[in-house]
Amino acid sequence: MKKILTLLFIAAVAVSAVFSAREKIETIEDLNGSNIGVQTAVLYEDLIRDRVPDTTFQYYTMPNDMIYALTSGKVDAYLIEEVSFGVQKANHPELECLQEPAGYINATCIIGNNDRQDRILKEINQFIKDSTESGLMDELYDYWIADFDPETDTCDITGFTGENGTLSVAVEGGYEPFSFVSNGHLSGYDVDFVCRFCRAYGYTPVFYEVPFEAIAPGVETGKYDLGMNIVVSEERNETGTLSDVYYTTPIRLVILGEDTSEIGFFQNLKNSFYKTFIRESRWKLFVQGAGVTVLITLASIVFGTILGFAVFMICRHENKVANGITNFFMWLIHGMPTVLLLMILYYIVFGSSRLSGLWVSVVGFTLMFAIAMIEMLRVGYKALGKGQFEASTALGYSDSQSFFRILLPQAAQHFLPLYRNEVVTLIKETSVVGYIAVLDLTKISDLVRSRTYEAFFPLILTAVIYFVIAALMTKVVKIIEKRINPRRRSQEKILKGIKQWD
Repeated sequence: MKKILTLLFIAAVAVSAVFSAREKIETIEDLNGSNIGVQTAVLYEDLIRDRVPDTTFQYYTMPNDMIYALTSGKVDAYLIEEVSFGVQKANHPELECLQEPAGYINATCIIGNNDRQDRILKEINQFIKDSTESGLMDELYDYWIADFDPETDTCDITGFTGENGTLSVAVEGGYEPFSFVSNGHLSGYDVDFVCRFCRAYGYTPVFYEVPFEAIAPGVETGKYDLGMNIVVSEERNETGTLSDVYYTTPIRLVILGEDTSEIGFFQNLKNSFYKTFIRESRWKLFVQGAGVTVLITLASIVFGTILGFAVFMICRHENKVANGITNFFMWLIHGMPTVLLLMILYYIVFGSSRLSGLWVSVVGFTLMFAIAMIEMLRVGYKALGKGQFEASTALGYSDSQSFFRILLPQAAQHFLPLYRNEVVTLIKETSVVGYIAVLDLTKISDLVRSRTYEAFFPLILTAVIYFVIAALMTKVVKIIEKRINPRRRSQEKILKGIKQWD
């Protein structure tokens, strides 16, 4: 018993020492050897890498995910822009930052690699110069950064003449105060900046919300004309076409302080529910995202089933050329991660087209489901053996009649359980379409979390909706499976159209 008490005492002392060590973090060097969070592709870690050589950097897609990583102990600090820290601090009073900034960054626009690149670069730089001289840049900085109020922000997204065409603009969409969803539309410093530029130079902006790390690749392939909030670096200057700097800000190291709020658990839960669903009618965003997810899933299943079945029919008589080509594409698509396939389709195959990310997603998932469909049909067909076909032709059935009336209904009993699993798998895999600027259910959840700084309700609701969609689609497949069961068909229906002898 004494040994157990001694061990508990030592453990308590160790835990206390850990928390004491955290409280003593006052300089950047105090974080050497710890874990520091940073958003993917922002390059803030380069500002302090030399000062904390033994530190491990952990990368996060969404800025606000670093808050949860900090409060749960996964990281000891994280790097973020000073203005964004101010917004986070208002929602999480327990956050603190070191007095010394990690450094300063300059943000620019990256210009799309297309035939309008030189023109847009010249116009953007002239706009930044004119706006700086007229005081407009200071006005934008004060409104969106120095005095930002998320409750009263307004961004004019009207008044475009469009005589010079549209301007496709890639923004993160979930990063207050630069680009975020407010009252159902995009708002923020970057959005306001682009809208003012477009009104001045005769463009109509079309915004795409994409993960930050996908902005530069999308612009460099020419998919977007403009990408916002790109941090200047020597390497980016070499590979990308960057505008002049349009804002400068210090970078802060955020650590965990004391929670001085006095809100109880249930009141906090109530506030979270209100912010997630009621404020700005954000429940409509979830409905919109669920609709996009269902559309992509249903279209991909239907087109994938048709395409896979058509290819199987071509290959089922062991045509070497057809099977060779099919097997090559099956190998190619099977060996490629879903996100990579979608990005290749979006930025390379359809890079020069204006095909939306939604329909590129449908193309990608159609190919994936078609490949799965071919494999399922092969499994079901081979499970029957050649005797079934020989017997049906002996009874007077043609090749197509044998397949559709005798072989396919029996084969379906073998592959439909696999088909159900593929439907569920497809539904879950659609959650990555946000990487190509599709506002599906998962992406909407990310955008809402970035605005509310709440994780519980957005994530739980998203999971529930995915479960419901999967359950409904699985139910439909089960109904189809029962209806085509050979044991449920009458002899008259099977023999319909077949010549019979007495």
